[in-house]
Amino acid sequence: MGKVIAIANQKGGVGKTTTAMNLAASLAVLEYKTLVIDADPQANTTSGLGFDPKEIETSIYECMVNESDINEIIISTEIDHLDLVPSHIDLVGAEVEMVNLEDREEKMRSVIQEVRDRYDFIIIDCSPSLGLITINALTASNSVVIPVQCEYFALEGLGKLLNTIKIIQTRLNQELEIEGILLTMYDVRLRLSNQVVEEVRMHFKDMTFDTIIPRNVKLSESPSFGMPVVAFDATGKGAVAYLNLANEIAIKNGMAKEN
Repeated sequence: MGKVIAIANQKGGVGKTTTAMNLAASLAVLEYKTLVIDADPQANTTSGLGFDPKEIETSIYECMVNESDINEIIISTEIDHLDLVPSHIDLVGAEVEMVNLEDREEKMRSVIQEVRDRYDFIIIDCSPSLGLITINALTASNSVVIPVQCEYFALEGLGKLLNTIKIIQTRLNQELEIEGILLTMYDVRLRLSNQVVEEVRMHFKDMTFDTIIPRNVKLSESPSFGMPVVAFDATGKGAVAYLNLANEIAIKNGMAKEN
């Protein structure tokens, strides 16, 4: 069964979608069969992998609300071993439509269960909120990666997210673990970036990834070309960082491939 990892932080602008898209692509480049689920109504992972959300007719929304078959929605990307379950703007309405549904927190778990045995990793890009869709993603996941930007107010809201994770662990998903806190948007020239790294590692030393994602122009540019950074600038700092992260996660889960 594939390992399901949610990428979550209700704080916007922390590199969540960048991480979901590029971690999934990097795992695929390392030859792990990977599925990325775009569970954000903004559909940035969908567009960042080269698909126009306006042309998407069926998405994760239809799976959760109308019980559409996920097998018919999965799209192959141009990266070998990487598939996508797309999103579109209708996902905004899913939270309202799901309120009165039975087992509404379990909808995504049921959907993912149908394809888990086909993949090594399933990565879920959550929306920047702690609403019902994010709760569904965390309920469906084995673990969660929390991106934290190396900027002022970096730890703002982190306590609230950790509290939500604790509630989900207690009530909905006892198996949910924190895969790690990922430091993003790191600028080696800024003293503030280094202070944030020190502060996060001091408070969450066992939970923080060794890999740090740098602030990188190619990382920012690649989604506008509809491709992850490993395809756009394979030898650049951003691509190398996400490949290192993918490798770190594979090793942590006892799935490292022999050279």
